[in-house]
Amino acid sequence: MNGDSCCTPSRGPEILSLNAGAGHEFQRINTGSLKDMRAIPGGEYLLGANDADGWPADGEGPVHAVTLQPFHIDACCVTNEQFNNFFNATGYKTEAERFGWSFVFHLFLSRGQVARVTQRVAGSEWWCKVEGANWRHPEGEGSNIKKRWSHPVVHVSWHDALAYCAWAGKRLPTEAEWECAARGGLVQKRFAWGDELTPRGKHMCNIWQGKFPMHDTGEDGYIGTAPAKSFLANGYGLYNVAGNIWEWCQDWFSPTYHATAPRTDPIGPEAGTARVVRGGSYLCHHSYCNRYRVGARTANTPDSSTGNTGFRCVRDI
Repeated sequence: MNGDSCCTPSRGPEILSLNAGAGHEFQRINTGSLKDMRAIPGGEYLLGANDADGWPADGEGPVHAVTLQPFHIDACCVTNEQFNNFFNATGYKTEAERFGWSFVFHLFLSRGQVARVTQRVAGSEWWCKVEGANWRHPEGEGSNIKKRWSHPVVHVSWHDALAYCAWAGKRLPTEAEWECAARGGLVQKRFAWGDELTPRGKHMCNIWQGKFPMHDTGEDGYIGTAPAKSFLANGYGLYNVAGNIWEWCQDWFSPTYHATAPRTDPIGPEAGTARVVRGGSYLCHHSYCNRYRVGARTANTPDSSTGNTGFRCVRDI
């Protein structure tokens, strides 16, 4: 297991045999339903960030202008109910199910489960390898989603997200599309709603409050995932583009690609080892990870899955 990312740990080299050599070319798709999607206007947008407390290795900056075609994007992340519909129609088996395990945050495990944990992520020991953890059983054996149908699906890899998109007649957003949509029409604001994290003391997203990683006070109303349609939508009508769960994007990750990338509809590098994830999650806390800022970014290997990563879809116009 690879602990390079404290936010979204990766499976490591052992994963390569499952999808070795799999190619996934970017293709525009406009066949899926537009229900619960939001139209994002085409035009020029300023993306990236030069935040003083950003992560230089992530390549958030420099701020750069890109021109995008108009597109539609899901107002919410794909939910457990929607993913269950996909499963019922196709019988698809996620990579967490095929591997037999996934990463779960330690506080969500019972004492018995903790006692059975044999591997944790070095340097981020709050991440545990849990046998039987998958989208249907988010905390492993004995857990279920019966009361979480409206919550975003988690424990899905990039490949799993791609499979759902293909079934739905949609695709994953490029990183540029994701950030453009997440900004909600605001120009170079720190968050999707402005520059203050809690304007007038109001919580605007689902992140960690308290002392990480041992106590989340849940002051924002949630410990763990929140329903996909929580908090106020941004200016484009998108929910939870900050916090709650990380969201897969189409692009291979590079900290330098955008410095020399095409300025019209960039789709990311041609190759890489990890895919971009954006938005932060319910585990983000200023003491170790402030990647709920709208310009922040990180990545994970496309076979990896965690209890705080999901996705939303895009449809071309």
